[in-house]
Amino acid sequence: MGNSRIEQIIEEIEDYIDTCKGPLLGSADKIIVNRERMEELLRELRMKTPEEIKRYQKVLANKDAILADAQQKAEAIIAQANLQNQELVNEHEIMQQAYEQANQVIDMASSQAQEILNNATRDANEIRLGAIHYTDEMLANLQDMVQKLVDSSNSRYEAMITNLQDFYNVITSNRAELLPQPEAEPEEIPEEQ
Repeated sequence: MGNSRIEQIIEEIEDYIDTCKGPLLGSADKIIVNRERMEELLRELRMKTPEEIKRYQKVLANKDAILADAQQKAEAIIAQANLQNQELVNEHEIMQQAYEQANQVIDMASSQAQEILNNATRDANEIRLGAIHYTDEMLANLQDMVQKLVDSSNSRYEAMITNLQDFYNVITSNRAELLPQPEAEPEEIPEEQ
């Protein structure tokens, strides 16, 4: 199977991520992405996924056509064998020979029909397994990409909260230095009566 549009979009996302730069102050494994560009690629990926699945469903539907064709061929062979059998039986001089030949023809036709059905079923199953494996591979790639985006977003969010907390602590410290608070006198505890 050639490259699908889903594979192309995933490659575009990977290429785009490779072009993204990291923040000025931060670790080398973090990048800044353009939200619109990333959402555009993900939106197209979301739209193309059902098309790919339909394409594989169409391939699976061919299994029924293959089996129907095999069944038709098998029935034609058996019908031909039965016709030959009838013609041979009608000739009294070779009735016994006709009977034996007809049985051989029917056995051969049944064997050929079974072989055609077996081959068609095997081919159809291989197509179906290939389609399932391919779709699972695409979904696994998508799952991995989304997980990376989630992990990256969580890291950036935690870093932002840490920076805000540090900034808040500096402000609090500066205020305390500017206006030192007088020590509060301990409150008197009323005596029990």
